[in-house]
Amino acid sequence: MRLQEDVIRLILGLKIKELRNEKGISLTDLAMATDISVSYLNEIEKGKKHPKPSKIAIIADALGVNYDYLVSLQLSKRLQPVGELLQSNILSDLPLEHFGLDISRLLDLFATAPAKLSAFVNTLLEMSRAFDLSVEQFYFSALRSYQELHDNYFEELELEAERFTEKYNLAQNTFPTHEQLAQLLQTEFNIIIETETIASYPELASLRSVFIPGATPRLLLNPNLTAPQQAFALARELGFQYMQLKVRPYTTTWVRVGSFEEVLNNFKASYFAGALLLNRDLLVQDLQTFFNSPTWNPSLLQDILIKYNTSPETLLHRLTSLLPRFFNIKQLFFLRFQHGPEPDYFSLTKELHLAGLHNPHASLMNEHYCRRWISLTLFEEVERHKQAGNLEQPIIGIQRSSYINTTNEYLVFALAQPADQLNGTVSIGLLINEDLRRKVKFLNDPAILHRYVNQTCERCPALDCLERAAPPVILEKLQWQEDVMKVLSELKAGIKQP
Repeated sequence: MRLQEDVIRLILGLKIKELRNEKGISLTDLAMATDISVSYLNEIEKGKKHPKPSKIAIIADALGVNYDYLVSLQLSKRLQPVGELLQSNILSDLPLEHFGLDISRLLDLFATAPAKLSAFVNTLLEMSRAFDLSVEQFYFSALRSYQELHDNYFEELELEAERFTEKYNLAQNTFPTHEQLAQLLQTEFNIIIETETIASYPELASLRSVFIPGATPRLLLNPNLTAPQQAFALARELGFQYMQLKVRPYTTTWVRVGSFEEVLNNFKASYFAGALLLNRDLLVQDLQTFFNSPTWNPSLLQDILIKYNTSPETLLHRLTSLLPRFFNIKQLFFLRFQHGPEPDYFSLTKELHLAGLHNPHASLMNEHYCRRWISLTLFEEVERHKQAGNLEQPIIGIQRSSYINTTNEYLVFALAQPADQLNGTVSIGLLINEDLRRKVKFLNDPAILHRYVNQTCERCPALDCLERAAPPVILEKLQWQEDVMKVLSELKAGIKQP
């Protein structure tokens, strides 16, 4: 409601300022014609004040328009993009305070240069349409920016998990069991847990869990979930209930996104679950032991998975929070890939980049991700395990990945849990720098495979790459542009003769 009032005031101010400029009327002239002070008119134009109807009528007469035009939310074609943005639910949904933004300052920006801002907003809207960006994608991008702003570490959520542990007498030097989580949901929050219902509805087969609100709420768990995945679903639901996050999604994974608040609260509940299941202090100690190993030893990482009875995704995502805070490893990325039914189809379904690292990044143009990344090559081993009937043991891979023609190099850990249906891998990449060399003792172990990689095949100059899935069409276009510009420069300078 508060934002809607701000929008009404701002649109009125934009209209008055636009009409005044079109007619060449100064603020002083308008003040004299309306008997309203210059300072008050200035406040009206900036959207800070909303005058009484009688004064709006006087202003309308002075500007030669009718009262109804001024009080309506309709803007001229020139300002229409700004009006669309203001009247959309984007500004009301985004908790701007989380990004360090004050709504009043943002509205000042709209009022200061409405025409220029309108052109800028229109450009962004056209770009979003060209790339087929949905509001949902915008919300998820905003969430990623929010996580990156805080290095994906949120002390208040860590404290919520600690308070929960103390309140319900869960041992702080270990992790809560599946039985404890289920009992808390049932006894403390009156939630019935069902593991067979989803199987009765084929439409719900791809969902991990469904929450049914009501007098007696129900949490439906997909029977195909592994034990660690079930534990995470239970812990996540406890997060919703304990932190009283009312605006929330009712399914995992997403079916439809209603607002940014849903996206943000889902993140909070998921973060809470990770903090509850993987005790911060204990995991930091285990990671120190892992990094201090003089040689690469995947069994140490396997031991961590077993000790906390957690899934590869939950573990690696937890690392994106703890590594920046407790190891000063801030330049990292997290990726989740899925391998569809087609043999050469890979989809990047989740990503997080900290400290400006944006490669590899989700491609909006359906490009082919570099097949040399351990995140993708690990799928071959996943398939071998499936054929052998080994679906219990998580698969762990490691690789030093150097970008072709750059100095950027990453230590990438990739993990996968073979499944009956869709295969998936999760990976975390750490930028190799002096700080990482000091912290990871096994970094130079010759057993770690080193490969040159790129972002996508369409942008890669490695023409002899055996794993190439598509020709370098984007790279070739960029090279053609450079060649043309070089020739044009030489012709202009009189260096090149026909």
